[in-house]
Amino acid sequence: MATPEKKVKLKVCAKLKELGAYFFYASTGGYGASGVPDIIASYKGRFIGIECKANGNKATALQQKHLREISIAGGISLIIDETNIDMLEYYVTGKQIFNMKDKT
Repeated sequence: MATPEKKVKLKVCAKLKELGAYFFYASTGGYGASGVPDIIASYKGRFIGIECKANGNKATALQQKHLREISIAGGISLIIDETNIDMLEYYVTGKQIFNMKDKT
């Protein structure tokens, strides 16, 4: 069974795929830098680092450092959890999204 954080990651990947973004899980496997965002993506030439959280968990100081460095370098850095996952498309594309039902 998937953990709550894994469920967030799967939803993020599904939305990125729907948008046509390039993405991958940045698993360090003991050989890379600690604190790197969970998902690295590129959308229309923009670098995106996404840290996924669940159940009110917060990014560590090291994760926040990496996300800040991505922003300073001109990329998009996001912390996505179950409370803001519906805004992911807006954060990535910068386009406003309206989910209004037709009232005619």
